[in-house]
Amino acid sequence: MLSQPLIATPQWTIRPGLLPYPEAVAFMEARAAAIAEGTASELVWLVEHPPIYTAGTSARAEDLLDARFPVFKTGRGGQFTYHGPGQRVGYVMLNLRSRGGDVRRYVHDLEEWLIRALARFDVKGERREGRVGIWVVRGSREDKIAALGVRVRRWVTFHGVALNVAPDLSHFGGIVPCGIHGFGVTSLADLGVKATMAEADVALKAAFQEVFGPVA
Repeated sequence: MLSQPLIATPQWTIRPGLLPYPEAVAFMEARAAAIAEGTASELVWLVEHPPIYTAGTSARAEDLLDARFPVFKTGRGGQFTYHGPGQRVGYVMLNLRSRGGDVRRYVHDLEEWLIRALARFDVKGERREGRVGIWVVRGSREDKIAALGVRVRRWVTFHGVALNVAPDLSHFGGIVPCGIHGFGVTSLADLGVKATMAEADVALKAAFQEVFGPVA
């Protein structure tokens, strides 16, 4: 008989350095399983990766334009995305069974988390119907500043979000980000916001607590 899921304050952990992607996936899968079993608490895990491309379950081969970095297939939703230094990746492992069991609401809340974090830097992030991620209007164009890709197993979430703080934006040129043509990619640095990763983390933590509740 399984233990009852823990309902506790999620841990908030920042992992220093560049984390190899396979290690991140292995850790997330193990932690999500433990949360489902009721033997571990929820976790928000902030990391950075070396330059890589990841392919979600809907990725199309033609959207990989130049495999200049290692490419990893992953079980999250979505298409191709880039991860690399200067980008804060937030892996979110929450027990949706104890949080209402609404996956659509969860995705909406992830978007709201990013929007509120960006607002702390006076950046207006916006949703767009039919376009995954968070977008910034720049004159006559719109650029993507944050990506989302989630997976849910046994009502426990993993994977999560990626916020462009100050990555090398030329690295996105090897893919069609999230399969969306005709739009650019931006970052806080590209918008003229001189935020450190530590400052971005402070904004993310404050915004997360507004949307999801306290963290430890």
